[in-house]
Amino acid sequence: MNATMQLWDWRRQIADLYAAVRAEPDPLVAWLMWRRVRDALYTAHPQTPIETEARAGFTGVAMFDHNPSLRFLVELAPAEGAELVLPAGKDGEVHAMPFAETRGLAAALGGELTLYWLGGYGGGVFLPFTDATSGRESYGGGRYVLDTIKGADLGHVGDRLVIDFNFAYAPSCAHSQRYVCPLAPARNRLSGAVRAGEREG
Repeated sequence: MNATMQLWDWRRQIADLYAAVRAEPDPLVAWLMWRRVRDALYTAHPQTPIETEARAGFTGVAMFDHNPSLRFLVELAPAEGAELVLPAGKDGEVHAMPFAETRGLAAALGGELTLYWLGGYGGGVFLPFTDATSGRESYGGGRYVLDTIKGADLGHVGDRLVIDFNFAYAPSCAHSQRYVCPLAPARNRLSGAVRAGEREG
């Protein structure tokens, strides 16, 4: 299987995983499944971002404990702002247009988040963030909650968006210098600490 087919398989498996997450009514069961499948992919798949020399001792992605209080169902309001142009290494530039803002995170986390629509063929929703753990307990460049181009999508309950920070994950560049990843913009910094999801290990 060549590299392109490997990447296709990786993305299919990630998309299938998130479909299974959305179908599971118990958030803890969904999270445990997500961890198990991701750890298996990161351990053995040819497209893993884990460097070859680190794989022998790799036992899984470091995670905070599951915290049910960091799962939110939020309303969205229209967002304004200029398009961002984010560097993405070999992929060139990523154009990200703000299109919606959350309503319902500020009381718990000290801020709201902006959702971006990524330009290019088909487009996709992108929700990165930084918080008080960034650069200390989690990756300094931030983490992702949604990236629908890659299949990472937790879905909706009714008309409210699911933002479950237990599923927050670091971009590939946190694991390898082979990647350059779009990082969280300044307007998506939460002043509170999000001790859920992927952490520095």
